[in-house]
Amino acid sequence: MRNQTTAVVAVLLGLAALANGVFMLLYPQQWYWSVPGVPDRGFYNQHFLRDIGMLYMLIGGAFSYGAFYARYRFQLWLFPALWLSSHALFHFWEVLVGICGPIFLLIDFAGVTLPALVALGLCWQAKKAETDA
Repeated sequence: MRNQTTAVVAVLLGLAALANGVFMLLYPQQWYWSVPGVPDRGFYNQHFLRDIGMLYMLIGGAFSYGAFYARYRFQLWLFPALWLSSHALFHFWEVLVGICGPIFLLIDFAGVTLPALVALGLCWQAKKAETDA
């Protein structure tokens, strides 16, 4: 049951990352203006958004692929989880140094911090399943 729950959560996280990446790649300007907090942090740069969109698509593929192939889950999920976590920590740093206010931690939570926490939880579950086997 735990393995199935882990796989379902990974597929959901993977699909969300993949959809976000496709949106960023195909419609960078619409993405820029529709995601809360993004325009407050810097100027629009379609090249940069498309670069990150491709990264999100890879993250989505890694989580989705790992959901179906348990043998390589930890390896597939570790680096996407580290990137998502680094991204979340970067947002905390922006608040700490005064680039933006603490309200942005709430604004960003669903799109930045929560995916990082879920990804780290998935890695923990994958590593635990490896050691239990």
